[in-house]
Amino acid sequence: MNEREFHFTKYDFERLRQLVNEHTGIKLSDHKQEMLYSRLSRRLRALNLNSFSNYYKLLQTDGGEELVHFINAVTTNLTAFFREPHHFKLLEEVLLPQLLVKKQATRRLRIWSAGCASGEEPYSIAMVVKEVVPSDWDVKILATDLDSQVLEKGKQGVYEKTRISGISSMRLHRWFNKGSDYAAGQLQVVPELQELIAFKHLNLMGMWPMQGPFDIIFCRNVVIYFEKSTQQVLFERFANILDNKGYLLIGHSENLFQLSTRFRLLQQTVYVKAEN
Repeated sequence: MNEREFHFTKYDFERLRQLVNEHTGIKLSDHKQEMLYSRLSRRLRALNLNSFSNYYKLLQTDGGEELVHFINAVTTNLTAFFREPHHFKLLEEVLLPQLLVKKQATRRLRIWSAGCASGEEPYSIAMVVKEVVPSDWDVKILATDLDSQVLEKGKQGVYEKTRISGISSMRLHRWFNKGSDYAAGQLQVVPELQELIAFKHLNLMGMWPMQGPFDIIFCRNVVIYFEKSTQQVLFERFANILDNKGYLLIGHSENLFQLSTRFRLLQQTVYVKAEN
């Protein structure tokens, strides 16, 4: 086994793991020690630091810019266009049609993609919205994430051709342009989709500046990283900011069992807020 570049003790791991939990709500298991070492070693090199102890001291004394780099390094951003496609089929065929009836008086829809990573999820939502909702409706999609770097990629809306395998040829032609880097294998989402989405930096564990109410919240494969007590708080906050009979969509390995009484199960991983 190769000798590590930096000394990394169990004590280093415990202290840094605690910082991750304090600032993100994510609870890293013991087997994430190698992952944390690998990702944070890059920060030590960039800062010309020689130990994780010194890096921890830096985070404690200068929790500003480096704290952002720290959070960006440890958060996971696995995503894809139309990931878990049954949710988008349901959005197209059931949820949006029902909301078009329910919201006919105001003609206003608000959707939140919480943990949007590099933007594939909110852009997938936006495509379906544009295809189903009449153009004269007031629709806005809020896309938030803890990682400022991936948010910037979402704002730019430029993706490698290899990232768009989940998109039908019809949607590909309608919603993407050949950008300036097309020869290098990149496509740009059309401005019509970008105008629908507001990308904002947000820590789910912190204050939420938005008031709601939202009609649909996508929070998929996010709470799996949180402790049960943190999940309970988060689902309570989601319920508070959702409209009555609003929808909450979560990831395939997540559920609300014994975590919240504010929702009823519509189908697997899809919940509707119970009436007050």
